[in-house]
Amino acid sequence: MIVVTRLNGSQFAINPDLIERIHASPDTTLVMVDGAKFIVTEGLEEVIEKIARFRAHVISLAYLTSDADYSTGARPLEIVSGPHAIEDPTQPGGALPHRPRRL
Repeated sequence: MIVVTRLNGSQFAINPDLIERIHASPDTTLVMVDGAKFIVTEGLEEVIEKIARFRAHVISLAYLTSDADYSTGARPLEIVSGPHAIEDPTQPGGALPHRPRRL
């Protein structure tokens, strides 16, 4: 989630994965995939930067190898194989090996 500010000064969090378009004419308007529109005080570049930081943070969590407390059932994010895996012909099965899952 990213935090943005309405014109009246109140802040709210929004899921950047549900933003379809961002208009800046003259106010910055977030158009969601369901058609909802939100006018925010942040500029176009600032909203894009917040989205980039959010996504970078999510990806960085996948690479952390900290000792998670598995007694609570919480598990760290991790990279998994899938249809978008990078192919490497030198590896068995063609895909690059990933860090093994911890159970």
